[in-house]
Amino acid sequence: MAKILIPTPLRQYAGGNDTVEVTGATVGEALQSLVSQHPDLRKNLYNDEGKLRSFVNIYLNDEDIRYLSKEATALAGTDSISIVPSIAGGR
Repeated sequence: MAKILIPTPLRQYAGGNDTVEVTGATVGEALQSLVSQHPDLRKNLYNDEGKLRSFVNIYLNDEDIRYLSKEATALAGTDSISIVPSIAGGR
């Protein structure tokens, strides 16, 4: 099973977990497994059209999936997926 690392701001929607083990052959399937286990995460990760929100960055073993095969990126059983929401602010 792959594991998804949940960032602190999203843990409240994942039962307080910092990691969640998921099944799936691709990053997209793993993310669907995650939101199946924790449905409250869906609105934070996906827009109304079912696409990943533009400010949500997904990394597979420290590689940005945008530079791999995006959500179709294949997974191995020991892979680690990180959800990294963009942070904006300032003056």
